[in-house]
Amino acid sequence: MSSLRHLPSWLDSRSSGVLLHVTSLPGDFGIGNLGKSSFEFIDFLNVAGFRFWQICPVGPTGYGDSPYQVFSSSAGNPYLIDWHALIDLKMIRLDDLGSLQSNPDHDVNYGHLYEHFYTAASIAFSNFVQSGESIESKYGKFDLFIEENKSWLEPYCCYQALKKSALNKPWWQWDKNVRKFSASILEGLSSAQLETYNLHLFLQYIFFSQWKELRTYAHKKEVQILGDLPIYVAPDSADVWEKPELFQVDTNGAGFSHVAGVPPDYFNEDGQYWGNPLYDWPVHKADGYQWWIKRLESQLSLFDVVRIDHFRGFHDYWSIPADTSDAKAGKWENGPGIDFWNVVAKYFPTLPFLAEDLGLITKGVRSLRESAGLPGMAVLQFAFDGDPENLYLPHNLSPDLVLYTGTHDNDTTCGWYHSTDDEIRGNFRSYFNIPGDFPSWDMLRMAYRTTAQLVIIPMQDLLSLGSEARLNEPGHSFGNWTWRMSPWQLKNISVECSAYLRNQAEISGRLAKKSVASIAKLS
Repeated sequence: MSSLRHLPSWLDSRSSGVLLHVTSLPGDFGIGNLGKSSFEFIDFLNVAGFRFWQICPVGPTGYGDSPYQVFSSSAGNPYLIDWHALIDLKMIRLDDLGSLQSNPDHDVNYGHLYEHFYTAASIAFSNFVQSGESIESKYGKFDLFIEENKSWLEPYCCYQALKKSALNKPWWQWDKNVRKFSASILEGLSSAQLETYNLHLFLQYIFFSQWKELRTYAHKKEVQILGDLPIYVAPDSADVWEKPELFQVDTNGAGFSHVAGVPPDYFNEDGQYWGNPLYDWPVHKADGYQWWIKRLESQLSLFDVVRIDHFRGFHDYWSIPADTSDAKAGKWENGPGIDFWNVVAKYFPTLPFLAEDLGLITKGVRSLRESAGLPGMAVLQFAFDGDPENLYLPHNLSPDLVLYTGTHDNDTTCGWYHSTDDEIRGNFRSYFNIPGDFPSWDMLRMAYRTTAQLVIIPMQDLLSLGSEARLNEPGHSFGNWTWRMSPWQLKNISVECSAYLRNQAEISGRLAKKSVASIAKLS
């Protein structure tokens, strides 16, 4: 496997990281959030010698609860706000949050959240309207936040207001006169719609203020946040509603002509029908890909590095006629190629991006990634089919690949090991010369010793958890994204494993040179 001549600056030294979505953190209100557990997790990363915290997208989730199908590429997920901070600022009382409180050991119940979250949020917003001095003294002026973010904030909040009044129907089922954003629609909102609009302004203000605090703390602890951006936007989203001309819509503008997916692959023998609208790439090219440039700018206001999910779509993409639900009915079409990435490089010369190039990948896709100057990905779970030329085996890896033991789409390493066939388990044990009693830790030790510049370990693997802790199973629309670690798991891993993890990072050259963390901080 070939490698880049020059690695981007964010990948300039050997390092390691942990994959854990924010929703999977412990918390008192039914879902992980930007509060105490996030800060404690950063402390753990620092002391254990990790440089990166990788998370899934943090946009507002909708039907199916997937962070890869959100209502806006630029907005934050209100579910992630830290309620304890608002209690301290007297924007809400703990009693007002009773319906949201749950056992922190339980998985995320999105249905319960949806039913009760906005009732509590409305109370906090009402108190803010009456007296917002305390919160503005901490988070800055509300009006300034709106002004600085109005280009995406106004369409998003308008979309949410109209969606609620349309009983949550998708935008293409709304009245024809509001199927595309315009200033006149915003000016004509009813009093009830305006109330919803303002509530969402407030929630975005809180989310971004709290995110800024968390990211500042991460940098103080020498931890960088590696975010994630789906190549496609959700069909029912403010992105498409605002600018449908950028997508492959049908002739009457009330749906799509072709949608995204993938052909049969490792994850699904029938392929996957995603249903996301495809881009009209010639339209994007005509104005220098400005919509994409702004989209990437919004991500880099949140993250230090952005993983681009399904990078293959820039080379060629699977186009499925919208009038079928059969992914096998699609065909490959050409993407924008290196022309797109040449433009991106002019705006972001340090190239703080990671290309997800897993699955059915051709030489053309790898050539595009290398020409664009982006590192790619490798997954150890895919390595043990018995072929010594398998691209993901450690002896075939190159420094420009970020190595994962597994991703958010994989089973946990323990779950994978115990459910895979005898031959693969045997190949795994033989290659590493191990008995296989602790597969996730065996994976970690060997991954640290490879030539990959960055190694990412899912939190479930650090906890040696089985398939019950799997976060997502591709091809299954429901039942995903619910796993959460418990408070005692976070405490135990911090106290019992930090010294060992730090030692592994040190002996494999993955310890940040400037790190001054001390194990004593967690003793």
